[in-house]
Amino acid sequence: MMKRKLKFNGGKAESADKTSSTAAAAVKEEVIEWEMRPGGMLVQRRSDNSDVPITLNLRIRVAYGAARYEISVNPHATFGELKKLLTEETGLQPGEQRLIIRGKERENGEYLDMCGVKDRSKIILIEDPESKEKRFMQMRKNAKIQATHRLINDVSAEIDKLAEQISAIEKSIGNGKKVAELQITTLIEMLMRQAVKLDNIDVEGDACAQKNLQLMTYACRDKECKNVWKPLMC
Repeated sequence: MMKRKLKFNGGKAESADKTSSTAAAAVKEEVIEWEMRPGGMLVQRRSDNSDVPITLNLRIRVAYGAARYEISVNPHATFGELKKLLTEETGLQPGEQRLIIRGKERENGEYLDMCGVKDRSKIILIEDPESKEKRFMQMRKNAKIQATHRLINDVSAEIDKLAEQISAIEKSIGNGKKVAELQITTLIEMLMRQAVKLDNIDVEGDACAQKNLQLMTYACRDKECKNVWKPLMC
């Protein structure tokens, strides 16, 4: 009887060789792609199936005067993009902001990670002096315009009160009642006084149109007074 020798070890070796060959072929078929990072650094492109962990956002501490903010931002973002996020917190437009880290101001196109910004890094925000001056001048201009509007509105309110008295006197005259000359003279003087006050108001912008409208209103009221009271004044 012939005895057959079984080659267990040989089978295992053959299986291991096949597995090794398959893995080597897979590695050979994999093509490594490269990409250029901002700043000229060459790194391996991450594929969709890559197991590389997702980059976490940085938590950046920003000091703006006495205020403190914590902004979450991608480490590959630019300082210009960070300024846009700060606009929502501070109200300052990107062009009005200056960002300083480690004593050096950074430009909009510079990248956070390339400038050494890390998690919990501190950045100082200051308002651009020129923009601050422009905003201050605009605030003064707006305050002046608002004050002018209030003055015109006050004069308008006085003219409206006089107009009510004019209507009442006109109604009395229509009913055949007599009106004292002193009352008529007083109303005319009061209208003239309001007209002078209105004319002396220094205006600019849309307040000019409001002033002109009120002057026209006064002219109509004054003409109405003269037409109504002319028979009594003669």
